Amino acid sequence: MSSLRKSTILSRMFRFWPMRLFSLNTGRDSRQKSDSQVLSAYIAVLVAAACWGMSGVFVKMVSSSCEISAIALAFWRDTVTFVIFLAYGFITAPRKLMLEKQYLPGMIGMGISLGLFHTFYNLGILINGVAVTTIQQASMPAIVSVVAWYFWKEHLGRGKICAIFLTFAGTVLTVDFSSFGGTGREWHSLIPGLSVPVFYAAWNLFGKKNRGHYDTHIVLTFAFGFAALMLLFVQPFTTQPFPLKPDTLLWFAGLIGVSTVIAFLLYTFGLGRIPASMATILAMSEIVFAGACGYFFLGEAMSLLQLSGSALVIIGVLYLFRTG
Repeated sequence: MSSLRKSTILSRMFRFWPMRLFSLNTGRDSRQKSDSQVLSAYIAVLVAAACWGMSGVFVKMVSSSCEISAIALAFWRDTVTFVIFLAYGFITAPRKLMLEKQYLPGMIGMGISLGLFHTFYNLGILINGVAVTTIQQASMPAIVSVVAWYFWKEHLGRGKICAIFLTFAGTVLTVDFSSFGGTGREWHSLIPGLSVPVFYAAWNLFGKKNRGHYDTHIVLTFAFGFAALMLLFVQPFTTQPFPLKPDTLLWFAGLIGVSTVIAFLLYTFGLGRIPASMATILAMSEIVFAGACGYFFLGEAMSLLQLSGSALVIIGVLYLFRTG
């Protein structure tokens, strides 16, 4: 090979080597950036689950610090959250707060289901405890699968049917009928136990439809707004917490700030960076956080029958995701 040809090849190689090195570093940096984004999404969802797991403790502490009904607490939670999200919307994207008429029924349905979910959730916390209510709430995917089969003719194979049966059986067992001694109080415990996942499922079904047309924080703004409006009409007939005590305000601020606003924002952040199925499974860690919070802060402990029901719910939901 001639010296001229060698020098030409070498010049071309050294001419472009910085660019190639830059492109290799860029690819490595982009992969590292992508990995860090996924990791931050996982952490965000787990922290959101921890925040949700603390909501039962806040509900219990608010109720113990003042006289307030479950429906009044749901109303004030939804109202204050609506004001916060509305203010955030006016600051960031005021034009997006215009709601088109064709999406009004879906938003109203979402708001009604959210208001009823929070009402029965509060009632379940007061009757059944933090851990049990959270586990009952986790059976929501099974209800969604049944609704999708009935209304939209989605296929239900043997695996899904088995998972749904396990989930519902576990939900009933978490009520622990043996602890009531045939007094009839078990039905007061069962009603919120079944209502919590039903209205939670309705909230998710309406939300899934609305999120396709609006940003998540806009959907949340309207949902909490309609939930507060729906609950407003019964407030004159229920127990209110006024005058407010300082400790009541503190626990209520935790319920709004930590377990509602921060939790929803973190979950939304994570949901935008990892698959929805993975985010939902990670969010099930709320059960662990709720159980730990109920045990350490409130001294709650589940019976063997309730632990068995909890295991059935968790197995059923995980198997439902696997077969889905």
